[in-house]
Amino acid sequence: MTKVELNLADDLAVRAQAAGLLEQTRLEELLSAELRRQAFARLRENVARIHAVPGEPMSLDEIAEEVRAVRRERREAEAKKDSGR
Repeated sequence: MTKVELNLADDLAVRAQAAGLLEQTRLEELLSAELRRQAFARLRENVARIHAVPGEPMSLDEIAEEVRAVRRERREAEAKKDSGR
């Protein structure tokens, strides 16, 4: 477990303490919720970027062929590297 020390303005610390926000379990809940919110925001941004790409989406067959081509290239590169030893 990691210990965290915060420096807060006095009035904020008093209000947060009175609201129970500085309790360990509550801070963990708040931090977890914020991390989920940020992850969801990144996901939405990525989806928006994907939708902004012009052209038609690739079919599953086209994606599978691209994956096979990359794997083939990797195998060939590894074979060349191994034969050069």
